[in-house]
Amino acid sequence: MVRARQSARDPEVVVGYVRVSTDEQAASGLGLAAQRAAIEAECLRRSWTLVAIHEDALSGKNMGRPGLTAALAAVESGAASAIVVAKLDRLSRSLSDFASLMARAQARRWNLVALDLGIDLATAAGEFMGNVMASAAQWERRIIGQRTRDALAVKRAQGVRLGRPQMMAVELVARIRAAHKAGEGWSAIARQLNAEGVPTAHGGNKWHPSTVRAVVLSAEVAA
Repeated sequence: MVRARQSARDPEVVVGYVRVSTDEQAASGLGLAAQRAAIEAECLRRSWTLVAIHEDALSGKNMGRPGLTAALAAVESGAASAIVVAKLDRLSRSLSDFASLMARAQARRWNLVALDLGIDLATAAGEFMGNVMASAAQWERRIIGQRTRDALAVKRAQGVRLGRPQMMAVELVARIRAAHKAGEGWSAIARQLNAEGVPTAHGGNKWHPSTVRAVVLSAEVAA
């Protein structure tokens, strides 16, 4: 008989979770068998009662997978006290998603065990490893955010108006193409447009040789 909710420090009754990410693996069973074997061996070694192994044959990008949902329902209903995975990337390849899942486990007092990285919230060493991964996720989010801000700053410095692109007037495209056919270089055309204060297709006030070239090439493709 499965006990009622247990402490996250006592993962005696557990559920496993396995996942494959390609149609070939799902059809052949490759990968699933190895994950199951690793989970079963660890449960045997630690005298845990494995009540079920839930599985998905879906991408790890979406956390709303049926198998994972079932595993979460088991631990949050008290039917089990831990989710065990053979590899962390079977839960998700996103550090951010893992950090959220770990915080959920700690808040609701169920355990999360990833055998490949030694993550086990019921042990000091395992909890430390989980916190390292969560810190890496926070660092990843901050780096991505900083890169986005830096890229936007460069665009603004170039005079690009951020937001929905504007369509370039047919007359302006024709003028640029005509100037190019007449032998004017990209730089010369850009300088002339800047001198006249002609806005770019995105509403910016700074033309670059590469921008002029892109207009001509796009027009030739569309022709």
